[in-house]
Amino acid sequence: MPKINCPNCKKIFFYQSIKDLPTFPFCSERCKLIDLGAWLDEKYRIEEPISPEALSRIEKKGGENG
Repeated sequence: MPKINCPNCKKIFFYQSIKDLPTFPFCSERCKLIDLGAWLDEKYRIEEPISPEALSRIEKKGGENG
């Protein structure tokens, strides 16, 4: 039987199939919502440097809409 640690509370839990766990990889709905809240509060984020070309395109689009 596979086991996994909840990414939020670190509790170890076992499962037969991922399909059996609607909150996978979290142990509960509570841990799932805590993680979502952290993303929404920008405690977690994925950052990538912006190239000069991409910055130019963003600035041009901003001028069209505003």
